[in-house]
Parts: sequence; structure tokens; C-alpha cells
Amino acid sequence: MRYDLDDLRLFLHIVTEGSITAGAHRMHLSLPSASARVRSLEHHAGVALLIRGRRGVRTTPAGTTLARHARDVLDRTARLESAVASYTRSPTAPVALLGGGSAMHRLVPQALTSFLRAHPDVDVTVSESRTPQTVRMLADGEADLGVVLDDEAGDCGLHMEPLGDDSLVVIGQNGGILAGRTALTYNEVAEHPLVGLDADSSLRRWIEKHLGPHAPAVRYRTTVADLNVVVSLAAAGVGLAVVPRRTIDSHQPLDVCELQEPWARRHHLLAWGVKDRASSTATTALAEHLRHAARSEPSFRGAHEIPLGWQSFPEG
Repeated sequence: MRYDLDDLRLFLHIVTEGSITAGAHRMHLSLPSASARVRSLEHHAGVALLIRGRRGVRTTPAGTTLARHARDVLDRTARLESAVASYTRSPTAPVALLGGGSAMHRLVPQALTSFLRAHPDVDVTVSESRTPQTVRMLADGEADLGVVLDDEAGDCGLHMEPLGDDSLVVIGQNGGILAGRTALTYNEVAEHPLVGLDADSSLRRWIEKHLGPHAPAVRYRTTVADLNVVVSLAAAGVGLAVVPRRTIDSHQPLDVCELQEPWARRHHLLAWGVKDRASSTATTALAEHLRHAARSEPSFRGAHEIPLGWQSFPEG
């Protein structure tokens, strides 16, 4: 006995909604067409599957069994189609996305997850790069989108839009040497042992660039490659750390202080490459997922305060 997959989908929608009308709407069918398909399904099964009433429908014992097995069949079918599709080549060129280490910590992964799920036929090439390199590649047509820092992007002629706050703060163990403090200068931070990112990381190089040649000597107890590890080490009391505020989860037991340096106030911008953006719906869609990911972060509340004169690319 064989069942049509669309009939099974329709039946599950009806069971979920408790209504043939609502199930038909979800399948974009007319009510008479949906009713006819349900009657055909019952005839095929040789038993009543639904109990009709004035307030909707409910399943018979046979209908409940069919719904359970239909879900399993459709799940297996979806997994089969996905497995086969993974061997096919994307019909479009991959979207090239660039971003610095801070953006790669949470913003880009969150946007990628939602985008790739929503667009199974589109691939994305992601690379970490500092803002100057990102700007050059966007201007040369070697990338489609980039997450850059406002102070380094400058007036580069690219279309940009505010994306979110990426200001730096000082963190340490809850109840530790930062207890009772609300703000510190970098010189004060440097008086204590630190934990930080590797010397070649984009964030570490950005900080050292702004400190300049007369920066205070710093003792790093350890350096690592991942911001999550830096935050965990600081929370454990190994040392203080300078990190973007957006990397901190509210549930983490940390003392957080403002970093009193002009260069600590920074913001992420979404920059567009010079390629023909209007012809790339995939690029536009990925940009919207980046906006959504930025809006979901607690630090987004400061985005409207960014004093920008950038041209903004429309969301459509």
C-alpha cells in the first residue's frame, strides 16, 4: 500500500491545525480539493481517519497511527533529500563574507546558521580579516559583504550601514580586583596580570595599534586563540581581560568595567562590495540575516547612537 507524500503532508497539517480548512490553507489548496484528497486517503486506507465535527476534526485511532508513521516517513524523506542534495553543486557562486575576530565570535556564526538553513542552495565562503584588508577586498570585487570597524573603515567609498556596538570593556573574576570599580584606564589594567588572544589575532593587533609605541608593559599569563576561552579564564580569576562587551553573556559571573579610552568605543558596520548587488538576492538575504543577528544582541541598543554619515544600502 503506497501513500502520496503530499497527501501525508496535508493530513499532518490537518491533524496539527485540527481543521481541514486550516490544513488546506497551509498546503495552498482549496477546501473542496483538500476534502477530496482526505476522502481518497481514507478510501485508500480502508478505514476512517478523521472524526468531523462542527468545531473541527480529530483523529480516529487509525488516524493517530497514520499521523505518527507519516511524520517518520516525511522526516526520513527530508533526510534522504538533504543527503543527496549535499553532493550537488550550488547553482550560484558562493557569497564571500569577511569579518574581524570579534564579529566571528558570535555575530557571523549566528547569521550563517539561520541563512544556510533558509537557503540550502546557496554556499558562503567566510574568512577572517582585519578591516583594512576587508575594505580592499570589497573595493576590488573579491568579496560581497564585510563586517568592519568604524574607525578603520574611514571614507573608503563603499556602501556601509550601522550594524551594532563592539566597544571594549575590562572583565575579571566576580568579587575580584574589579569589585566596586566602574571604569579603568588601560594603564590601570596593565598593572595586573592579563589573559588575552594570540599576538596575531585581529583584536589583539587592533588594540596594540591604538596603544602605540609607548604602551605600558603587560604581563600575559597566557594567550589563546578563542574569545570564549579568554572570558572563561578571566571569570576563573586567572587574570583581567579586555574584550568586546558583546562577547559576554549576562549569566556569566564576571565583574565588568568600562575601558576609559577613546579607542575603546567602536562599532561594527556592514560594508558592501562593489559587485552588482541588485543582481544578488543571496547577498541581500545574507545581509538581512546579519542585521537580524546584530539586533538580537544586547549591545544593539547602542547602535542608534552611532554618529555616522555613511551611505546606507537599502534592505530590499
